[in-house]
Amino acid sequence: LAGVSPFLNCPDQNPRLKNWSPGKDPEKRVFIKKGDLFRLNSDATVHSIVIQDGGLLVFGDDKEGSKNITLRTRFILIKDGGMLHVGAEKCRYKSKATIILYGKSNEGADMPEFGKKFIGVGPEGTLELHGHQKLSWTLLSKTMYFSGLAYGHYTFKKNFSRGLNVRVIDQDTAEILEVLKFDTHEFSEESLKLQNLLKNGSPGRIVAIAVGDSAAKNLLEETRVTIQNLLGSKFVRGLSYRQAWAFVGVIGGGNSSCNESVRNYENHSTGGKALAQKEFFTVDGQKFVVRAYSEWNDGVPISGFQVEAVGGVILNLLDDVSSWEPGDRIVVASTDYSMYQTEEFTLLPCPECTNHQVKVRENPQFPHVGEVIDGVDMRAEVGVLTRNILIKGETENTCYREKECQFFNYDTFGGHIKILKNFTSVHLSYVELKQMGQQQIGSYPVHFHLCGDVDEKGGYSFKTYLEGLSIHHCFSRCVTVHGTNGLLIKDTIGYDTLGHCFFTEDGIEQRNTLFHNLGLVTKPGTLLPTDRNSSMCIGIRDKVYGSYVPVPATDCMAVSTFWISHPNNHLINNAAAGSQDAGIWYLFHRVATGDSHSLAIETKSELTPLGIFYNNRVHSNFKAGLFIDKGVKTTNASVDDPREYLCLDNNARFRPHQDADPEKPRVAALIDRLISFKNNDHGAWVRGGDILIQNSGDGSFPNDEGASQEVSETLFIGESKNYGFPGGQNKYAGTGGIDNKARTLPRNRTFPIRGFQIYDGPIHLTKCTFKNFVPTPDRFTSAVGFLMKNPWQMTPKNNISLVKFGPNVSLKAFFGKPGPWFDEGDLDGDKNSIFHDLDGSVTDYKDTYVGRMDNYLIQHPKCINITEWSGVVCSGTYAQVYVQTWNGQNLSMTIVRDEYPASPMVLRGINQRAVFQQYQPVVMLKKGYTIHWNGKAPNVTYLYLINFNKNDWIRVGLCYQPNTDFAIVLETFQRRSSALSSKVERYVPVPSMMELEKNRSDKKFYFDNSTGLLFLFLQAKYNRDGHSYCSSQGCERIKIVTKDSAKGISNCMAKAYPKYYQGPTVIKQMPVKTTVPCTKCGTTQMVFTSDPHKNYLLVQINSTGKKDLSRGQQAFISVNDTMFSFKDNGILIVVVDACIGTVSGKRLFSGVDLKHVDGYLTSGIPQRSIVLLSTRGDVAIPNNLSEALMSLGTAKPPYLQSNGSLAFLGFKGNFKPSWIKLFTGPAGHGLVQIEKYIPLQLEEYGCARAIKSRRKDLELLKKATQSH
Repeated sequence: LAGVSPFLNCPDQNPRLKNWSPGKDPEKRVFIKKGDLFRLNSDATVHSIVIQDGGLLVFGDDKEGSKNITLRTRFILIKDGGMLHVGAEKCRYKSKATIILYGKSNEGADMPEFGKKFIGVGPEGTLELHGHQKLSWTLLSKTMYFSGLAYGHYTFKKNFSRGLNVRVIDQDTAEILEVLKFDTHEFSEESLKLQNLLKNGSPGRIVAIAVGDSAAKNLLEETRVTIQNLLGSKFVRGLSYRQAWAFVGVIGGGNSSCNESVRNYENHSTGGKALAQKEFFTVDGQKFVVRAYSEWNDGVPISGFQVEAVGGVILNLLDDVSSWEPGDRIVVASTDYSMYQTEEFTLLPCPECTNHQVKVRENPQFPHVGEVIDGVDMRAEVGVLTRNILIKGETENTCYREKECQFFNYDTFGGHIKILKNFTSVHLSYVELKQMGQQQIGSYPVHFHLCGDVDEKGGYSFKTYLEGLSIHHCFSRCVTVHGTNGLLIKDTIGYDTLGHCFFTEDGIEQRNTLFHNLGLVTKPGTLLPTDRNSSMCIGIRDKVYGSYVPVPATDCMAVSTFWISHPNNHLINNAAAGSQDAGIWYLFHRVATGDSHSLAIETKSELTPLGIFYNNRVHSNFKAGLFIDKGVKTTNASVDDPREYLCLDNNARFRPHQDADPEKPRVAALIDRLISFKNNDHGAWVRGGDILIQNSGDGSFPNDEGASQEVSETLFIGESKNYGFPGGQNKYAGTGGIDNKARTLPRNRTFPIRGFQIYDGPIHLTKCTFKNFVPTPDRFTSAVGFLMKNPWQMTPKNNISLVKFGPNVSLKAFFGKPGPWFDEGDLDGDKNSIFHDLDGSVTDYKDTYVGRMDNYLIQHPKCINITEWSGVVCSGTYAQVYVQTWNGQNLSMTIVRDEYPASPMVLRGINQRAVFQQYQPVVMLKKGYTIHWNGKAPNVTYLYLINFNKNDWIRVGLCYQPNTDFAIVLETFQRRSSALSSKVERYVPVPSMMELEKNRSDKKFYFDNSTGLLFLFLQAKYNRDGHSYCSSQGCERIKIVTKDSAKGISNCMAKAYPKYYQGPTVIKQMPVKTTVPCTKCGTTQMVFTSDPHKNYLLVQINSTGKKDLSRGQQAFISVNDTMFSFKDNGILIVVVDACIGTVSGKRLFSGVDLKHVDGYLTSGIPQRSIVLLSTRGDVAIPNNLSEALMSLGTAKPPYLQSNGSLAFLGFKGNFKPSWIKLFTGPAGHGLVQIEKYIPLQLEEYGCARAIKSRRKDLELLKKATQSH
């Protein structure tokens, strides 16, 4: 076919096309119909365009890409065989094409189905837009410093600072080393001090000098000569009273390396500035300028300095970005808590850049991390926003519609693209969408509206896709998938929009694949309750019932970058890099909502197995990185429930089963590879059925909750070396627990950090590693913790095994203390906090339970208290009793173990004011308990046996008024169907406790009238399966009904004890403490990156001076935990093969050998080698080492101080990697350290890659897009 009509590949080459130039007429309504085959070659403005009945519009192009065509129109409607082509997949558009959609929201009539300002595709319409292919987004591979310099920029300005103001600056890093002032006008000794400073200064240091007021009177001649000889100044010898002089030069550099300026003083003025400036390069290759200035202005002397990056800042990127061009706009994500540290930059021409570098015009306002820190990939995402096909909404300068102006001070009425069912063909690739979307339902940048299946299943042999789109600065969402299945969205950026960004609407969308998309700066919008922030939530009340005022925290505030309303969708390699609420939110619609409601499709979303979830990143989100929980309200507002339709609702719990059929086996949902850091509240909040989280890294302050079946192979970092930076909307800062450095915090400095937070359950945590959890005087920090202020249940089946704690974990577990954040710690769940340490990897006691120190329902005399945890470690077997009562409002229940009557537990129930109330204590089995009330005992009480295995038992005595009559039965209750089994067994009274104790399994009760206690045994009849908390036959429960109408308080404590007191005994002996370290504990991998197909090598270099050694600091080099240390002072070099990661050489140079170091570095090391260098003690560093380091990757020969410490990481080869690093410290300066994760086997190193590594992400993409 291609042979017959080559223009199928290049639509503008079709010989049947006519050139079309409609000119500029805003009233012209164009209809392109049968027989009209138009090529647009020039700019045009029209009212509107309808393409129908086989009509065709193609944008002209040429080989050089020299055309620049702009079409302005109110709308383009394509239907009934109409077609619009700009380029094609096999013949991409080369020139620049712009479609501007114009018009105001209050002008003219709406088009049915589409509204205003749109490109609309109706049934049998074709829209094909294919721009020039470019890499959409990548990650930084080197940290981008605030202002472009490692130590930031420097500015200083002062009036009346008399004398010579001096700055000494490090020529390799642009760091300000000395800030000094010498009053050489008044004091000659100040002149001598300056002289000494310069004579003792290291050659090569930059010196900047500015006169403030006057400096000449006591500036000694010998000092002037020193400045002339050492720095090369010509003007200093003649410096006179109140003369303005500014100087920048280099110690020992002479006149050729300095710049200076002088201005004479008359009439209180110097008639302008004496300005000196000179440019330098850092050892990393960043150009910077040092300026000094001095002047008198209207009787005021002014002096100052500036040090800043100039000539653009170079960014180092993970992938080849040679497709990005000068003039392109890029966006760099925040790597701190606040998404408002995201920044935009413009690319400059950069002939010196490699294919992995670009240069930007603006200096960064914030640092952006570009490395793997503490094993977690925290590299900032970098996306390019510019495309050669641009579709943009034209907007007014101000907001003009009151409804929106209440919340936005700008025009939010942009353009939109909307596609309806039965379109012929839609494919968009490498198109830029700007100022698109409208703050009204149904108008989004790209919107597939009720299209049904858009892949092979729907009869589209050429699957519908969006690829490489850049959607930015928009006014409503990014991509809306509405009643549409099988769509592929790939390599697309959604940046700075209002409302959920990648959005599935009605809870029935399935089989859609999101592959390698980036969403960032997702801000609240007004459309749905879940889009709104708190002021919108309270301010928009037109859809609630009556005078109801919404509660922002529970009805709204859920805006998310990926809003996934049905689990059967696929997310692979995506990044959610900053949202007001959540990064990725999976929620569950009980029924189809919105337009799909009438289709009456049963969603079964809570029961449907999760699609593929692999290798996604979530960070800088205010509420949570990943959230799997909750639903939306699926009924209209009414007197019974006045909340708005589709507000957030706690009505759904994810419980996946095969074929979404609850009678079939459960299917585990797999969260495979999640990288989460710098999320204010939760790294991940996960509740529901069987959910497995594995291969994940949770970095930074995690209050990361998973209430799930299993979390394994996950790394938890309490405080990372990503310290953050003030600004954006970061509100909190404080000091860290490990190195006491200042860092940004997610909450105030007292907020307790917990790595893994236990809530609800049952959960199983295994093969995980915890690092860097160190409390501060203000803050509790623990690896394992619990949901604070928890009224809900805690199951003793929560268990932990094979976990590893790094050396910087001083609090492994913490049960809370009364105080800020914990309140009194006296809610029912707080008191019953417990977990099972299966193998002793938390407590060193195998098969023990860890609970709260003040909980005597679970203790025995041999338990071990761990005071700093507020915890106790006990051996035993445990279960729960759920005590359910009806019409017992505001009743508190007291439960006492017969062995510890002085230590009762008082429970308030899960919600105080409800008609039915539930109390959920954890109990030790084979023991006796009594239950009392702070009011009249309830007339109906159920006792549920929870987590009891067959034949497990406890004895319970419940307090009632004397002479009460009872009807007691045993029932089996099916939770799923809420049905009772037909077999009900009645309990019969016996006259004595002895009679009751004869056979625990008999259905008997004993009422002790003297104490008011009703005694019976709870003993399980049936087996339990797996994690089920009831038996395989259903939940066994005992129902107690009384007719008692007497008032009074049913508290029998005083009479019950000592009558029923029993001496405490140990049933299950405490194990012996393990002393052998666990070899199989912790994660098997050391590093969690977003490019899992690459191998990373962990290298650490510690260099120590004489002082550090005396403090016990070691000097060493370590490669993937293999340690190379040295006993003698000198220089240690370790060489690693960059292609296979093995150590290929190590040498120690000391004493007279030191002079051979440079020879070894320049000629003794093979190509494609990673070079690590460390120093120990005071080493006389040879002069020629500096040149040798330049051959291994520094941008210039660095200045190396003799007797200083030096740590260097370099590369021998024909490539300059971004990870090259040099740290120097002067003598006595202290420890110099480098820790880096280095990628191995890169083609850029020149490695012959025998085996292409397996790309699991691409295999999964293939699987996702083939499955229906």
